[in-house]
Amino acid sequence: MLERAELIRQEYLRHDKKFPHVWCPGCGNGIVMNALLRAIHHLELPKDNVVLASGIGCSGRLPTYVDFNTIHTTHGRALTFATGVKLAKPQLTVITVMGDGDATAIGGNHFIHAARRNLNLTAIIINNNTYGMTGGQYSPTTPYGSKSTTSVYGHVEHAFNIAELAVVAGASFVARGTVYHANHLNTMIQQAITKRGFSVVEVISNCHVQHGRRNKLGNAVQMINSFKENAVLVSKAEKMTAEEMKGKFSIGVLCDVEKPVSTEEYDRVRQAAQTEAIRIAEEKAKNGVKRYEE
Repeated sequence: MLERAELIRQEYLRHDKKFPHVWCPGCGNGIVMNALLRAIHHLELPKDNVVLASGIGCSGRLPTYVDFNTIHTTHGRALTFATGVKLAKPQLTVITVMGDGDATAIGGNHFIHAARRNLNLTAIIINNNTYGMTGGQYSPTTPYGSKSTTSVYGHVEHAFNIAELAVVAGASFVARGTVYHANHLNTMIQQAITKRGFSVVEVISNCHVQHGRRNKLGNAVQMINSFKENAVLVSKAEKMTAEEMKGKFSIGVLCDVEKPVSTEEYDRVRQAAQTEAIRIAEEKAKNGVKRYEE
């Protein structure tokens, strides 16, 4: 295991340029980064064929540390840049990594419509229930009643469920994992990358410095251990009552369906339009010759 870890560190990290990283000690982002690298290593994807895009936030720093084709984009726009890359170079493996606020607040419409279009790319969303980098403001996934810098007396809005939103918006593959269940996370990211169509992996993570501290959820270890205590496999959750699931959440694959892929459909329409344009041009040329002969 140590040999593989050292191989991955040497092969996939910009270890001579960008370290030490800026993440807080105990942050789950490093676990997500390692899971992603292990998945890519297991799939034997050539580094030059991988594109990793991010937006703004703690998760937005992840592309800085990995040795792929990387794009650090503006807030909420990782999926729009990734869409352009995929349309221009459909043979590339395109992955985005975003935070809960980045992906579903300012980037919410992009997220919904990327799922609706069924773009052939993978979205990894690290959900730590807060805007960690910019000061601990509440995000679309901050639990009701929680304290933040913008809800000092308790959050009055209700959170929505990222994974379930992805399912109803039309994604082909949707899964949820946690930074505690690292090996499980590896597997789901592999599945997401190899899936044809829009794939989403929501990763429940911790921000003990902002969300955890203000809500007395404990340190990094305590918060990560809480994921172990409250996560329930999808297969088991389906057999539990709403009362039994209170305070808990399901992990595993929530959706895995086959449907037309947007980039392939776009190419089909483009080819049909080109064929029709050639036909019309040939017909015009033919009619033009007839009029000249007459």
